[in-house]
Amino acid sequence: MTDRAGSVASSWLGLTGRVCVITGGGSGIGAETARQLASAGALVAILDQDAGSAEAVAAELRGGGMRAIGAQADVASPEMVVAAAERIEKELGRCQVLVNNAAVRHRGPLVGMSLRDWNHVLSVNLTGALTCTQIFAAQMINGGRGGSLVHVASILGHHPLAQSGAYSVSKAGLIMMSRLFSLELAPHGIRSNVVSPGFTRTPATETVYADSETAGARQRLIPAGRVAMPTDMAEVIAFLASDRAGYVNGQDLLVDGGFDNTLMSIVPRGSKG
Repeated sequence: MTDRAGSVASSWLGLTGRVCVITGGGSGIGAETARQLASAGALVAILDQDAGSAEAVAAELRGGGMRAIGAQADVASPEMVVAAAERIEKELGRCQVLVNNAAVRHRGPLVGMSLRDWNHVLSVNLTGALTCTQIFAAQMINGGRGGSLVHVASILGHHPLAQSGAYSVSKAGLIMMSRLFSLELAPHGIRSNVVSPGFTRTPATETVYADSETAGARQRLIPAGRVAMPTDMAEVIAFLASDRAGYVNGQDLLVDGGFDNTLMSIVPRGSKG
């Protein structure tokens, strides 16, 4: 992106100087979201349970002349989130945009899933998002300038995938939780929306796409003709976080290249169908 294009994008999105917090920002969609927001002029705080990954992304952004900090925070730990929030407010200012992106997954059938694994998935994917929203929305309210919440769910929050453990359940819950926040926080000028990614190639899914046959088969299922990259999601997240989406609230945007619309196309219809 040229300086001129970067300046135009920054002005159009209206994110210049906004304090944006991204959980799970050390890699994949979270890291790319941090890059997009920072490129738009935002002050970026990257939270990740891996302190090295968070700081590496922040250092990359600082090297490009952007303002960013990295902080270790397991969103399942309210104490760590509080500590990170206090540091962010001190070093950057009060949060104005929160991107709840942190997530984990334990594969396997629900009927045989241990309570420990179930609780771990929900503690990060759902309760962690609740904790972060409570803490950072308080900063937004105290700041008196409104704010934006963007929660990263999944197409699996719409369609169950067998053997995916509690993942689909947690993402479906996140979608509903966002809708509740959109109502309860509206009086404070805070919007809440969801981005639900479809097939996306990230470090977490790289082993799947390393198999060219599997990658090709998935690609052929998608009307857009390709599997998404983190940038595809990050750009939509940046839009929802920005003033350009100021009248968008309580929505769930499925970003899947059209895959969700293909269901009826695979139903056998017969010669007269």
